[in-house]
Amino acid sequence: MNHCRCTAPHTPLRVVLTGGPGAGKTAVLEMIRRMMCHHVHVLPESAGIVFGGGFPRGTEEELRRAAQRAIFYVQRELEATALPGDHALVVCDRGTIDGLAYWPGPGDLFASVASSLAEQLARYDAVIHLRPPPLGEGYNHVNPLRVETAAEAAAIDARIALAWAEHPRRFEVPAAADFLSKAMRALAIVRDLLPICCRSRERDASAAAR
Repeated sequence: MNHCRCTAPHTPLRVVLTGGPGAGKTAVLEMIRRMMCHHVHVLPESAGIVFGGGFPRGTEEELRRAAQRAIFYVQRELEATALPGDHALVVCDRGTIDGLAYWPGPGDLFASVASSLAEQLARYDAVIHLRPPPLGEGYNHVNPLRVETAAEAAAIDARIALAWAEHPRRFEVPAAADFLSKAMRALAIVRDLLPICCRSRERDASAAAR
């Protein structure tokens, strides 16, 4: 992570990085941590915290509903932890809306947590959707918490796209044969969301890297 010289207070934007399993979120978030200035704050994935901490995971609908409610509440409180501090961007590894792609029904996820889709969409200033590789072209199971097949991952990605479709500031990053070019496209979107003072620092860092 780099430091920039700007000392003016920032009004933080809350940005979601989302996408189906295997889309490359973990790698892109690590690049953001390393390359962006210290005014960019990256939050971990709430599902990873929930399941990595031992929350029961199974195929029963009641268990799946309980898991998505737990992830929703953890996500909301994770975002609350970013309120203190001089952040220009708070980058979330998925957002509350992603739960719609995993909710088994019946009923509505947000009704079950006394909220609504409109209320949750309004929480986020921008959404960057990384699309996973097509079937048979690069999907992997490196993440030990990833249990989906390539076909299931593609179906989840389609549901994620539908869940976020109404957000007014949604960016889509398509799959690419060269993952680095895909990652750099995502980083360029993040950089363009930075305030001018931090953006100039990123240009300096990019020039030095070359």
